[in-house]
Amino acid sequence: MSSLPNSEINDAAVLAATRHWLARAVIGLNLCPFAKAVYVKQQIRYVVSKRDNFADVMTELEQELRLLADSDAQEIDTTLLILPHALADFSDYNDCLHLAQQLLRSMRLEGVLQIASFHPDYQFADNQIDDIENYTNRAPYPILHLLREASIDRAVLAFPDAAGIYERNEATLRELGHAGWQAWMNQSDAG
Repeated sequence: MSSLPNSEINDAAVLAATRHWLARAVIGLNLCPFAKAVYVKQQIRYVVSKRDNFADVMTELEQELRLLADSDAQEIDTTLLILPHALADFSDYNDCLHLAQQLLRSMRLEGVLQIASFHPDYQFADNQIDDIENYTNRAPYPILHLLREASIDRAVLAFPDAAGIYERNEATLRELGHAGWQAWMNQSDAG
């Protein structure tokens, strides 16, 4: 998916696609067993960025990291910074992730917050571009997912086999295959 000019994408469509992906893939396939609770409690902050260049994305990321760190976790537990106009190239996105981690450290938020990554063309280092396992981190738009370390720690304690999530997700997607993934994602959120 390539980035489109701001005039060709509206926030409602971006939010709808992101929420559908979250409901169907992340929660529906249980790719993240921790996501359902914050989703149901409406503790997810969705930010559809208008930024279309790297420098502006980093500025917005800094603002969102600060906002999340300063917010009450009962109100905002996690943030999805959705980037429909920037970082369409996965290589550029990876460069951004590296600098995002540096930003996290420079803000002295390492160990407080962390950044998870999702992209329409996500590809794990040892995978081929079309390997189904990549879909564990594929989203309709580039997304920087900001999470609280304390929330992750609590969720891991409550989940019996947190270390096995990655392997279980890969097995789920291999069982689905590309056709099964497409059919699953084409269903409505209630489906």
